[in-house]
Amino acid sequence: MTQLAPPRARAARVATWIYFTLNGFCVGLWVVHIPNVERATGIAHSTLGLLLLLLGGSAFVGMQVGGALADRLGQRKLVPAAGVLMGCALVGPGLADSWWTLGLSLIAFGFANGTIDVGMNAQAVVVERTYPRPIMAAFHAMWSIGGAAAALAGAALLGAGVPTAVSLGTCGAAAVVVSLATARFLLEPDHHHSESSSAERTPRSAAPRRLVWFLGGLAFALMLAEGVAADWAALHFKDILDTSASTAAFAFGSFSVAMTVGRFATDRVAAIIGPVAIVRYGAALAAVGLTIASVSPTVPLALVGWTLFGLGLSGGVPQLFTAAGNLDTRSAGTLMARVVGLGYVGMLAGPALVGGLTHWMPLNVAFALPVVLCALAAVFAYVMPKPAPVRAGTNPAVDSLD
Repeated sequence: MTQLAPPRARAARVATWIYFTLNGFCVGLWVVHIPNVERATGIAHSTLGLLLLLLGGSAFVGMQVGGALADRLGQRKLVPAAGVLMGCALVGPGLADSWWTLGLSLIAFGFANGTIDVGMNAQAVVVERTYPRPIMAAFHAMWSIGGAAAALAGAALLGAGVPTAVSLGTCGAAAVVVSLATARFLLEPDHHHSESSSAERTPRSAAPRRLVWFLGGLAFALMLAEGVAADWAALHFKDILDTSASTAAFAFGSFSVAMTVGRFATDRVAAIIGPVAIVRYGAALAAVGLTIASVSPTVPLALVGWTLFGLGLSGGVPQLFTAAGNLDTRSAGTLMARVVGLGYVGMLAGPALVGGLTHWMPLNVAFALPVVLCALAAVFAYVMPKPAPVRAGTNPAVDSLD
């Protein structure tokens, strides 16, 4: 008979889904409006590239600050506050009329995005702790759903000629309202429950500061590979296989769909084979998939490769975030911020590194970098701690909210 989580845990799960979807939607809506913002501010592509790096840097800072604040103030305060900040900051790019106003707007938006990223992932770990089975990957799937919804909504808004300031402003206002309305359903970590399970958690918490860097290294490798797909999959089809732009779009499309479907399926699989196996075999599958895509002379086989690549990468990162959040529940936010931050650096660095390699070799040969990193992640997946058993309905932190 399937064991159910307590009602408050189920409510917190839905609330956390909402925050992940909201974050994906806000980020996605900003992305589809980048060309309009570039024209409105009159900046060059090179200037935009520098400002996007500024956004990435401020997001990394937000992750580190958000991790510390999650431990100090609590997730029930941090996550909705970061959601409100994200909604307010989203308005800025739509109102920017110069490079420096856009730069200030992106600093604020990046910081808010980094803060809510760590906060909602830390909350997802807390909610998962009250469940009898893994549920982390589905949260990340909801982020993808939010991004896909933003692409569709953005296309409709742009097609209707809605001003960028109105689109981003409306989304930002909705984010503020949703963040405040959903806050009451979030949970706080139960440190007493953690201490009562110290016998089970001692091997994991003995050296969390050292182990977190190994988890961060794995996240760096896997998210670097994910970033490569986002920026280079379509170009691979267009430049190497000589396809049209419309056909090239199917490369990233197949990867993205496989990622989303894989994340919805990962939790059930992880409950059977465990998180270490998810990372090990997923990374190995990703390495095989990208290798197939790289050497394939035909579009159908290359699509198979990109699909396997997305499927392999889909479940690994959520398992790493869960492991980091459970290393030491009293400093879960800080530890998770390091893993999330290193993964984010990998996602930013991957496209640039592969782009640099293309000065000396063809693009498909440059894909050897993410292939090797995925293979290394498969080899070193054993460093992940084994999860402690969790029994739904036994967490006082949930019961105390009733």
